[in-house]
Amino acid sequence: MKDKVVLITGASSGIGKALAFAFGREQASIVICARSPESLETVRDELRRSGIDTLAVQADVSQEADVRKLIDATIQTYGRLDILINNAGISMRSMLRDVDPDVIRKVMDINFMGTVYATRYALPHILKTKGSIVGISSIAGYRGLPVRSGYSASKFAMNGFLEALRTELLDTGVHVLVACPGFTASNIRVSSLNNEGRVAGETMRDESKMMSAEECADHIVKAVKRRKRDLILTFQGKLTVFLNKWMPGLMDRMVYNTLAKEKDSPLRKKN
Repeated sequence: MKDKVVLITGASSGIGKALAFAFGREQASIVICARSPESLETVRDELRRSGIDTLAVQADVSQEADVRKLIDATIQTYGRLDILINNAGISMRSMLRDVDPDVIRKVMDINFMGTVYATRYALPHILKTKGSIVGISSIAGYRGLPVRSGYSASKFAMNGFLEALRTELLDTGVHVLVACPGFTASNIRVSSLNNEGRVAGETMRDESKMMSAEECADHIVKAVKRRKRDLILTFQGKLTVFLNKWMPGLMDRMVYNTLAKEKDSPLRKKN
């Protein structure tokens, strides 16, 4: 990773921030983006204090013009791009019958279209370096999760998009990785949207029992180095994907029962 240029979207917290430090420790130059200028500047300063070469660009990945500006700034500063990590994402938590469709649209715009925009405009530069395109997806991209229908849809879309892209890029030397962390301690549940599109402000799961963002980032760095095709993390994540493939009916009930135990789960209410 020495002297590589790594662009990470949604890098102001959680897995994105951990990835910035993990790649930075490998002596890569790091480009980070986020919507909040205050959070972005804080992380930039932390990275620089750690001796990591960092460029911070405020950008909303759901806005095509912002993403083009982000890619242009990267090339103007470093003259190249080796690794794109599509990490920016948001979740939602609501039964479909209760949710405003605009909430699902917002989730799709950030999680899926943000990946499309960043990958589309980064691709010409990554083709030159025969670099890597990474999507930080989710187990929800393999197994639909109740009360998170919009989030699951966005991750299924990301997985299909990157699989199609990987096939398009056969024999070009470009590496495409789909990384699915499973339940990881991060702020994605705290910042998830409710049925009206308001931020929840608290997690509904015990974050202390989850894989840390730093451990997750270390696994992803190793997968990029090895140019792996897929990465599924945590025993629970691996088991969910396996059982959903071979015993989908059983998984319907298991997933329902597991998520019904979450704090204030609407699944506890009679349908």
